[in-house]
Amino acid sequence: MLKSARKQERDPEGRMPLVEHLRELRNRLAKGLLAVAAVTVVALVYSEELMQFLTKSVPTCAPGVTSDGGNCAIVSFNTLMAPFSTTIQLSLTVGLVVASPIWLYQLWAFVAPGLHKNEKKYTYAFVGAAVPLFSAGAYLAYLILPISVKVLISLTPSGSANILSLGDVLDFTLRMVLVFGLAFELPLILVMLNLTGVLTGRRMAGWWRGVIMGVFVFGAVITPTTDPVGMIALAGPITVLYFGAVAFSLLNDRRRRRNNPDAELDDDEASVLDLTPEAVGAVEPVTTFPALPEQAAAEPEARGAQRPGGYDDIT
Repeated sequence: MLKSARKQERDPEGRMPLVEHLRELRNRLAKGLLAVAAVTVVALVYSEELMQFLTKSVPTCAPGVTSDGGNCAIVSFNTLMAPFSTTIQLSLTVGLVVASPIWLYQLWAFVAPGLHKNEKKYTYAFVGAAVPLFSAGAYLAYLILPISVKVLISLTPSGSANILSLGDVLDFTLRMVLVFGLAFELPLILVMLNLTGVLTGRRMAGWWRGVIMGVFVFGAVITPTTDPVGMIALAGPITVLYFGAVAFSLLNDRRRRRNNPDAELDDDEASVLDLTPEAVGAVEPVTTFPALPEQAAAEPEARGAQRPGGYDDIT
């Protein structure tokens, strides 16, 4: 009964005392952590299968082969605690990623009551486009991982053994997935800046040379690999997405100008003035109201106090 009464007493605009905000934050954090913990436990059960799936990109040596130059690598644990720490790290990462819809919803439900209608609309559009873009970037990273790993392993001198730690292989794979997924969100940020009126499509189009150069430098620096395959695989799709964001922004600016001709004016730029004279209509007569009795009695005295010529003492 108390819980239902508390829900009925809530303000429709989401306003509540500080204690209620803290209580709601605690409950939503607990729900998000519970979801992460549940997925982490399931990932612990299937940790071996997950490790095999994430290490598929590494060409492992055949049994009994310990040295084959740059054709294969030996994946192993190099410390006593490595199997335990790697399994926990992998399970927690899978728990955070797989349970992200639940804890992101809890975060959204806590913040949403304080947002306006337009802000909620933009947030829905941002989340709806961010998830497919991140998934596309992560999938592309997983596709080029075997190529990047082969290029790196090929640098091993002939007659030397390439022994890799399983923890390093998993860390490399997860970093590639996160880097590609987050990089695919950059054009979406430009689109959101255009929708909010901060950045115009014409200005974005004027930056294309610097943007392409910056994207390729970004791809060379941010990718964990040192080969050109990872740089081109990351910079190419981002460049295509950038020009797609420019095209969308130009169309949106055209629609904005059509609906509001003054939308593209700067703060210090004046709009065109309409100097066409307008006809003046008939002047309405001034309505006079009857004076009050005391005003009517004082009116003759006021007339007598006027100076010759019709002016009183004030004028």
